[in-house]
Amino acid sequence: MYVEQPFDELKVSSDKRRVAYFYDQDVGNYFYGTGHCMKPHRIRMTHSLIMNYELYKKMEIYRAQPATNLELTQFHSDEYIDFIDRVTPDNVHLFPREAHIFNVGEDCPVFDGLSEFCKISCGGSMEGAARLNNGMADIVINYAGGLHHAKKSEASGFCYTNDIVLAIIELLRKHPRVLYIDTDVHHGDGVEEAFYTNDRVMTCSFHKFGDFFPGTGVVGDIGIGKGKYHSVNIPLRDGIDDASYKSIFEPIIQHIVDWYQPSAIVLQCGGDSLSGDRLGSFNLSMRGHANCVNFVRSLRLPMMVLGGGGYTIRNVARTWAFETGICNGELLSKELPYNSYYEYYAPTYELDVRSSNMNNANSKEFLDKLLTQVIANLDHTKHAPSIQMQEVPPDREDLGDVDEDMAEAIDTKGGSQMSRDKVVEKEGEYYSDESKDKGEHNIFEHQHESATQAPRKDVPIITSEEVHAAVEDDTQAARILFEDEKAEIDALNRDQEMAEAA
Repeated sequence: MYVEQPFDELKVSSDKRRVAYFYDQDVGNYFYGTGHCMKPHRIRMTHSLIMNYELYKKMEIYRAQPATNLELTQFHSDEYIDFIDRVTPDNVHLFPREAHIFNVGEDCPVFDGLSEFCKISCGGSMEGAARLNNGMADIVINYAGGLHHAKKSEASGFCYTNDIVLAIIELLRKHPRVLYIDTDVHHGDGVEEAFYTNDRVMTCSFHKFGDFFPGTGVVGDIGIGKGKYHSVNIPLRDGIDDASYKSIFEPIIQHIVDWYQPSAIVLQCGGDSLSGDRLGSFNLSMRGHANCVNFVRSLRLPMMVLGGGGYTIRNVARTWAFETGICNGELLSKELPYNSYYEYYAPTYELDVRSSNMNNANSKEFLDKLLTQVIANLDHTKHAPSIQMQEVPPDREDLGDVDEDMAEAIDTKGGSQMSRDKVVEKEGEYYSDESKDKGEHNIFEHQHESATQAPRKDVPIITSEEVHAAVEDDTQAARILFEDEKAEIDALNRDQEMAEAA
């Protein structure tokens, strides 16, 4: 069943896709601590490359509103989010019990701005999902997201809040089935656990398995209950290269799309599966990693691209910038433009991450056996599960976090100015009684509205009888003025005729 395909040069379709890119300039300010592998600064480096390659001309760039506690608790427990919101490096010693329960410590340290960092990450992913739901974008990118290890009430693997689960929950409001693909070197255990009993989400994780964090993700983990056969795990060995990865990634994803028929795809692009990563042990080049993005893009389904792991930050920035170009139908040139972090890319100063001469422990026999077992499990999903029709929940805009719901906007008795500007008044809509003059009708309408409002002390109230009398007086005065003007004109005409006769 397994056929090793040669890894050829990437070919990107030039068809135009609407791409929405989310970036918050504050995300690069957060620091896990001295010596910690996770460095949010890599997202700022990626953004600098994207801007200097002028990809901003091809896509829409947004700064998402940070997620609220109410939105975070759609998945996470109230107690956990309350703890994340309150804990700081200065007061963490006051919460020894909570820190132990929520697994906050060495791998997941408490750092300054922890709560804000989590909310920025989740806000971008949730807003991106909302844009896919509304048809406002075909591809959404949020490299601050992709934190796939976080559990409902537990931090894990440098991840505190699971933006992926929150984004998928948002997508499920409009999409009957969602496919989640994880190309991080670590197993996407947090997302799999969240949807392990659900047949509306299929999770597919390509990861290293063995004596390696988190130690889960064997090929026999296929889900339970309604979610049985909807968790796909591809446990790989050290040193997998571009050709082997392509030869197992593409047929599995194609089978899932053909049989499960998802209507949206979430792709986690963890950069720790690249060659030379500080924690990873795969041997993918930048183009081998980007081939996954290119293949999923070719499926032409609504697509969300998220970040994830990646601990050799110069390689992560290169790869994510290159994959942003692929999302926009462009292969970026190898020569790096000058940018704020140019010296990070010494000595080559090129947009390239090469494979090494590392031994590939994934034999063809092993990959064939793995692929055969995965396809056998997928055979049970040939008939996509039907979804019962139900009322779509309200948009997240109704949760009190946008301008239309602010007190100032509510005061206008009609929402925002933009919503009022969209109202089109049909011609003659307010003049249904043609027996009355339009101006007179307006006077009565205005009079009716004024009567319902509290009177001001310096403005006398006018009754309808007084309005009629005023209109009648004006009409009589106009009639008298018209007759006087006519008599004057007739006199002038007679004088002119007499002068001409003389």
